[in-house]
Amino acid sequence: MSPIIKILSHILTLYMLGLHSAASDLPLISGHRHRPKPTATLSNPLITDEGKVYICLEKNLIIFQNDGSIIKRIPLNYTCNAGITPALGASGKVYLVAENRVLKVDTMYMTTPESAGEVFLGLGSGVLWPNDTEIIGLTASIPASCVIVNLKKWGLRAYEFDGRTKWGTDPAMHRFRFRYGCKKSVTGCFFVSTPVFDLCDANLYFSNNQGEVYAMSFLGTYVKWIQDLSFLNKNFTITAGNNGRLYVTVPERSIILALDVLTGSILWQNDIGPLGSLASAPVVDINGWISIGSLDGFLYSISPSGIVKKFPTRKKTDTVIQVNPVLDCSGYAVYISQTKMAGMIRRTDEENTYVSATRPVETIFTLLVPATGNVYWSESYPGSVSNLFLESDLRLFVVDERILLDFLSISNTGNPLSCFSTRQKLASTCSIMDIKKVSIYTGNEKAIELFLFYETSLLILLAALVRFCCVFWNKKKLQNQDLWNFLEKRSWLRLQKKVCDRTITELEKKTAEGSPSNEMLEKLGDLVKEREGIERKLSTTYSLGRDAPSPQSQSLIPLSDKKSKSFSFKSGQKESVDIFDIISNTSSEEYNSNEEKIESKGKALMEPESSSDDDGGDHEEIVEEQEVEITDEGDDNEEIVEEQGIIDEGDDLQSVVAVCERGRFL
Repeated sequence: MSPIIKILSHILTLYMLGLHSAASDLPLISGHRHRPKPTATLSNPLITDEGKVYICLEKNLIIFQNDGSIIKRIPLNYTCNAGITPALGASGKVYLVAENRVLKVDTMYMTTPESAGEVFLGLGSGVLWPNDTEIIGLTASIPASCVIVNLKKWGLRAYEFDGRTKWGTDPAMHRFRFRYGCKKSVTGCFFVSTPVFDLCDANLYFSNNQGEVYAMSFLGTYVKWIQDLSFLNKNFTITAGNNGRLYVTVPERSIILALDVLTGSILWQNDIGPLGSLASAPVVDINGWISIGSLDGFLYSISPSGIVKKFPTRKKTDTVIQVNPVLDCSGYAVYISQTKMAGMIRRTDEENTYVSATRPVETIFTLLVPATGNVYWSESYPGSVSNLFLESDLRLFVVDERILLDFLSISNTGNPLSCFSTRQKLASTCSIMDIKKVSIYTGNEKAIELFLFYETSLLILLAALVRFCCVFWNKKKLQNQDLWNFLEKRSWLRLQKKVCDRTITELEKKTAEGSPSNEMLEKLGDLVKEREGIERKLSTTYSLGRDAPSPQSQSLIPLSDKKSKSFSFKSGQKESVDIFDIISNTSSEEYNSNEEKIESKGKALMEPESSSDDDGGDHEEIVEEQEVEITDEGDDNEEIVEEQGIIDEGDDLQSVVAVCERGRFL
């Protein structure tokens, strides 16, 4: 830990670097008389991708071009708070703080009106506003579509660009009767920093006066984490890295910390040289390096992993860096200013560091890349830098080192690198985020993998079983039926088919070995017909466990009975069936034998009216039409009909095909 640093500086407010001491003796462009000494001081500029600089000065918003010339001066009705940097909103709107109000200024006007400042928040805005509050911070975000103000003793308030309230939060942040913030004491606890956006992680960062850092979602609905850094100090600055890290600078301790944006844990901590202001903060480049200047004359650059580099490599005891570096338009390099002091004295004891000087001698401005250490440009003031903005409108104001660095960065002075927009810079920095995967399991990795494998297999099996059951239960033929009976009947049909297949195979082998007898052929034919009947049942709706067909059934399906060698017709309604007996040219003995077999099983519902000749001659074809009433009385109530041609009135002849004993039925 480095000791607490107290800086005593006699002449570190360098008015000479404000360009007025050297420029005050120069003649005006329009004449030879001396121009008056400037008194207005520019501070806290807003820089945009278009190369414009917005600075609030007294009752004016001044817009500069990158060469230092004034584009527009917009008058305001209220005096600006020069200590708070303006914020850029959508459609060219600029938000700034003036007399404890937030003004919205439309910078897109071609002609400047008498007063373009509209009261956005505060007294006179129409929005409910506490009278006893003070605005201590302002920020705006186009991706989040809101303006956020930090109200002392009231907390943060977010507003839409149209003025509607979006969300609000207080430092204690009570959720479900639990206090997240201000854990030491709620009394006197308030936010002290300007909210900082992290566009890569969609977070919003800020701190309170008790040394706690908050990370909250853009939406403001919940707090992601709160890190207590009061063990270091209660005063620090916050810088969003947009690379998976949040940087916290503690000026009084000369310490920089990197926090993980996901958990708020400290990734690394490094000591640096003494800082010149409590508002000192680093700048983050595209490579993820952060850079900050110190009163010891060094630029401290730290890599994303915590490796520290110091520039220049040779120590100069008479130089200081008192302002923050500025990122150039490419995002890879930074502009810094080193001031050479006369009568420089440093003294350090166990707790404090004292720095004093008599007067500044010169300032060296340098452009370098922290990741590589390459120096692209370096000039001094007084010198060539004095002539860069000599004829610009900057000569009318007191300009310090920070303002000069801002104009050097947007004018791309001495920079061979190409400029990039803020969106392109964010794309590069966000790509280097190292998001660690959080493991929810601990222990043996192989055992975990095996467990996950079996768990996944069981889930897949369970899903398949559920789908199988849903498919069967959703079938109309299974509704209001017993699933077990259906499965049992289907299993029995498959078993019968296997028995028929095995027996038919054996008979075919015997038939192939020798001359088959009529009895063997008859048995083989019966088995073939029986197997066809089983296959038909398995392939039709009849096999789905419901012998009684639907009442909506409009057709009759002949089903084979393996015992009686007959066909049964099922219907939910009584139907008339016309039966025709067609006698082929067969012998009377064959016909009589068939008739005897049928009569031996039971009286048929219909008797064929035919005659045969005693001498075995040709039979005459006799067709007798009969009408049979068939009703559905259950699964086992099957009508036994003669093994002859049976044709329904509504069916096609070709749709009913069966094989009778040693004959054909069409």
